[in-house]
Amino acid sequence: MRYLFILIIAIPAAEIGLLLFAGKTIGVWPTLLLIMLTSVIGAYLAKREGLQTIRKAQEQLRFGQMPGEAVLDGICILAGGILLLLPGFITDISGFLMLFPPTRRVFKFLMINSLRKKIQRGNIKIIR
Repeated sequence: MRYLFILIIAIPAAEIGLLLFAGKTIGVWPTLLLIMLTSVIGAYLAKREGLQTIRKAQEQLRFGQMPGEAVLDGICILAGGILLLLPGFITDISGFLMLFPPTRRVFKFLMINSLRKKIQRGNIKIIR
């Protein structure tokens, strides 16, 4: 909840400022083309990485393993794809970082640590 203000107010304001700056620097049409290009490339990458993750999860299930890593990859890919479809450069950079496997590891590490902290505090309970 404490980051809700940043998500709702600060990020769109920064996006608008950056878009205005880019429009002024490189022009309106190149800025619009760049935004559309990142969306198309992002949709392609999200589809490719998503299908690869589904295959990995199916393979793990076939061998009787829990696809925990694949689930985290899927969450990152979904979030990255959504961010890439939103107009703006900040969301595009964040989305690309979530889609590329080397940088996706950082986001998975942050998600795992966040879940561990919530479990230790008692906010999340695991039922066996």
